[in-house]
Amino acid sequence: MKFTYPAVIHKNEDGTYKGYFPDLEGTEIEAPTYDDILNLAIETAREWITVELEEDNLDLPAVSDHSDLKLEEGDELHDIAVIIRLYDGWDE
Repeated sequence: MKFTYPAVIHKNEDGTYKGYFPDLEGTEIEAPTYDDILNLAIETAREWITVELEEDNLDLPAVSDHSDLKLEEGDELHDIAVIIRLYDGWDE
């Protein structure tokens, strides 16, 4: 299955990057480069969604509409997509 959630990414004054997923609780990330923050965002989203899929009460959050997100100056919005392959019996 393909899951896509928006991520907010901001370049810090020191040249590093920070980011978070407004819809995925507890997903604050930091990385030294732009490529690293994007790769970490993909990894973080995949891990968050995988853990949620393993829960007894599956409750994935709705995806925020871009127009509903409040961005600060310098924030960039990226749709991060991850593909998670569900195997037979994954929900048993």
